Amino acid sequence: MADDGGERRVHQRFVARLHGEPCFWALVGQQRLPLNDLSLKGLSIPAQPNLPKGTQFDFTLQREGVPDAVRGRAEVTGVFGNAAGCRIVGFEADDAERLQEWLVTHVIRSATVRITEKDAAAIVAGHSLV
Repeated sequence: MADDGGERRVHQRFVARLHGEPCFWALVGQQRLPLNDLSLKGLSIPAQPNLPKGTQFDFTLQREGVPDAVRGRAEVTGVFGNAAGCRIVGFEADDAERLQEWLVTHVIRSATVRITEKDAAAIVAGHSLV
């Protein structure tokens, strides 16, 4: 299948909310934007007029209540209503591993049934169900 630059949900994306409140944020330029969803390879932010489709930008992800950050670069793959779907094109240092740890923790905290860390890691690393 050819890559047409469109959004591809390879990994499951997770709603970036916990108990109804945003729990993941992206610093983009001087703006702190709440994420709509997040995966190992992509994220969704509120659409921004200065970030049309095809634009690459640097970001810093923050997790509510956690002092560390994940830094990288993303590309807007599509704007859907008020949301911009973005593909992560690269991370700094070991930030890909940090993001995976964050998502495993998020899956465990969001689960409505008891789930092991091993199961949560498999969900995070697995293919999209959407």
